[in-house]
Amino acid sequence: MPKHIGIVGCSAEGAALCYRTICGSMHTHPLAEYMVHIRKGDWEKVAALMLSSTKKLSTIGAQFAICPDNTIHEAFEIVKAQSPIPWLHIAEAVAEKACTENYKQLAILGTKYLMTGPVYPDTLKKFDMVGQIPAENDRNHIDDIIFKELVNGVFTEKSRLYFNEVIAKLKARGCDAAILGCTEIPLLVDPDDCPLPVLDSTRLLARAAIKEALA
Repeated sequence: MPKHIGIVGCSAEGAALCYRTICGSMHTHPLAEYMVHIRKGDWEKVAALMLSSTKKLSTIGAQFAICPDNTIHEAFEIVKAQSPIPWLHIAEAVAEKACTENYKQLAILGTKYLMTGPVYPDTLKKFDMVGQIPAENDRNHIDDIIFKELVNGVFTEKSRLYFNEVIAKLKARGCDAAILGCTEIPLLVDPDDCPLPVLDSTRLLARAAIKEALA
């Protein structure tokens, strides 16, 4: 029998995309609860929310867990150490795909907390790759789009084109692929007209979970 996948949700749109790809079991605390602690940089309390969901999923039979939210992976090591079931790491799923494509310098797009945080730099270093992030004004605008539009299910052509502009700037700085490091971004960015090949963290995590479940 395939293993039972537990999905620890955080933001609804990205979690739903991951869930639709997998169709496992999911428990989600409201994004607003997470954001109180994320804004304060209190990763212990972020981890506590993640572990609360993990324990519920373990109780109903989940045999390992994933979280379709990049930002809260900053609490991953705390969660992993206390979790009743194993976890897969979203950035490792992305890095493994980047390795198979022989990418070396990756543009990192996501919330401002993700872009300036350690989740991707630490993971990419293990795979002998490096990341680059947008300039500060672009980071702030991207963060606004994520929290004012994408997590609320709003996807506009203006915002899509803006993401393409930022990715083009990162391509000019030497990046050979773009990490869509907010799980809602794949619902906005079109790989067919994006200036760089994209690494869709949402679907890559989902596929890694399916592979693990069937192993």
